[in-house]
Amino acid sequence: MPLIRINAKGSEPRLHCGTQPLYRRLAEVTAEATRDEPVIVMIHGYKYRPGMLDHCPHLHIMAMHPRDRPWHSPSWPRHLGFGTGHTNEGLGIAFGWDARGPLWSARRRAIEAGRALAQLLNDLRRQGPDRPVHVLAHSMGTEIALQALYHLPANAIQRIVSLTGASYRETAQAALETAAGQTTEFFNITSRENDTFDFLFERLVAPPVPGDRAIGLGLKAPNAVTLQLDCTETLGNLHRLGAPLGSPERRICHWSTYTRAGTLRFYNDLMRNPARWPLQRVQQAVPDAPARRWSRLVAPPAIALPLLAPQKAS
Repeated sequence: MPLIRINAKGSEPRLHCGTQPLYRRLAEVTAEATRDEPVIVMIHGYKYRPGMLDHCPHLHIMAMHPRDRPWHSPSWPRHLGFGTGHTNEGLGIAFGWDARGPLWSARRRAIEAGRALAQLLNDLRRQGPDRPVHVLAHSMGTEIALQALYHLPANAIQRIVSLTGASYRETAQAALETAAGQTTEFFNITSRENDTFDFLFERLVAPPVPGDRAIGLGLKAPNAVTLQLDCTETLGNLHRLGAPLGSPERRICHWSTYTRAGTLRFYNDLMRNPARWPLQRVQQAVPDAPARRWSRLVAPPAIALPLLAPQKAS
């Protein structure tokens, strides 16, 4: 099946281009699919807006050949197995939404877009009820995936891979307690490189419960795991399990969870080969708790100092 581009127009899903009804397009792309071909939904985060030339996600991270607008990005669809020409690629959905403007207003639209995502997945479910569905979301795109769980039945989404998600712990835990949430496995991909952005999120968006913190500091749920990708122990264990990832290179970065070498390939494997990566196995590969906030920012630089030549005795 191909890659299709869909946007949230308020709480309704619409095709990015063209006038064809969405249900008809979905029927076309699913008609010849086998029951085990996955659906992978890709959701961008803050600052993108479909159709806005310099900020359209369909021209950037969710394009097969991204333009350098405003900066270079790897192609999510290509790294997640689409465009290879293989008959079992599955269906890729590039899900766009209006993420411009003040952070609080973008979050309000993200909640609304969660309904649009749920409607889309319910339509797909009616056409192929046994097809596995996975979601990869970055930043505030995680809010969309979590909100969709309130409007979906059990087993609607198999796995959500959240990349430095802009969401609160209480929000995530409540969503994972819904009927759909209890049957979803949540991979909370974090890094202390994102601490500045989590801190700003907590200052600009009111938490659901006073004192709540962003999920970058970890998430406790039986069907969730937090993978801190700048943790030496976590990286070492993932490498031994067959997922070599590049080392962290920055103290502050909101995008390293998908720009660092090997990360998108790892997420592709998580979604396409879940039997190889059972949740319990991944949970055993991480420390009991992630590192403290700001621990990376204040850590001494990992710089190899030159050796000094021994001085001769006078």
